[in-house]
Amino acid sequence: MRIITADQVAASLPWTALVERLATTFREGVESPPRHHHAMQRPDGEATMLLMPAWEHAGYIGVKMVNVFPQNADHGLPAISGVYLLSEGAHGRPLACLDGSELTRRRTAAASALAARELAREDAATLLVVGTGKLAPMVIEAHAAVRPIRRVRIWGRHAEKAERLAADYADRFDSAAVTDLEAATRDADLISCVTLSSEPLILGDWLAPGTHLDLVGAFRPTMRETDAECLRRGEVFVDTYAGAQGEAGDILQAIDEGAFAFDEIRAELAELLRGERPGRSSAEAITVFKSVGASLEDLAAAIEVWEQLAARS
Repeated sequence: MRIITADQVAASLPWTALVERLATTFREGVESPPRHHHAMQRPDGEATMLLMPAWEHAGYIGVKMVNVFPQNADHGLPAISGVYLLSEGAHGRPLACLDGSELTRRRTAAASALAARELAREDAATLLVVGTGKLAPMVIEAHAAVRPIRRVRIWGRHAEKAERLAADYADRFDSAAVTDLEAATRDADLISCVTLSSEPLILGDWLAPGTHLDLVGAFRPTMRETDAECLRRGEVFVDTYAGAQGEAGDILQAIDEGAFAFDEIRAELAELLRGERPGRSSAEAITVFKSVGASLEDLAAAIEVWEQLAARS
């Protein structure tokens, strides 16, 4: 069995190829049971273990184990770590163990970019990233692969982290850290939230007509990055209905508040890509994409890595 490092995963997942691989896999479908979600009480707070299996009907089989430790931020460590085991489909023999953290952050950003490719205005040029963790640079790069991003604005709870990230991209974009989140939201064409917040950061009253809002961070019912007004004003899409119904805090809390209903979701990503349901209704519409992650995405990314490496060997 081959061990595939984080550097090898990164080098094997160019954004355009990964986004297209995800699009193909969503359209064609795989067996993707609900992920197993286990809360773990640790000495320094609650952590989460996620187990995410998926398999093709007559092809690859895979499973990811991820540990989510939000408290790692206090120690200067990534909040998410894990591994991915890819097996061949004929006899179930393991092929490779891939670095799960790099795989996760790249497939997560690529799924958001895929949704933006389908939903964001084609002329979207100003990207606001809310959050400064490991996903933040990924969503910058992924969205820039599908839309003509020229300006990048970054907001974070720790201003110095936002400033460092903005400096990292100053040679590619008009890039700057911001402290006024409301003003930056009103000025953005595309907003990507990548935080572990449990309180609304983006308010619906701030969203300008035509904005695309990408919500990545809140993967448990107790988490949220937006208020209910964002969903009330927006045309809402999700990565999968099952994931949204079980874990999308932004949606579930808006429903609890009586401001939104689950059947108001316009489409899941597979329906959008197959042309079964329409996307953005007009240039002035506000679109919202809420993802919590799906094992389909991990399997697609792992296959892309394996086949990219095989092609080069």
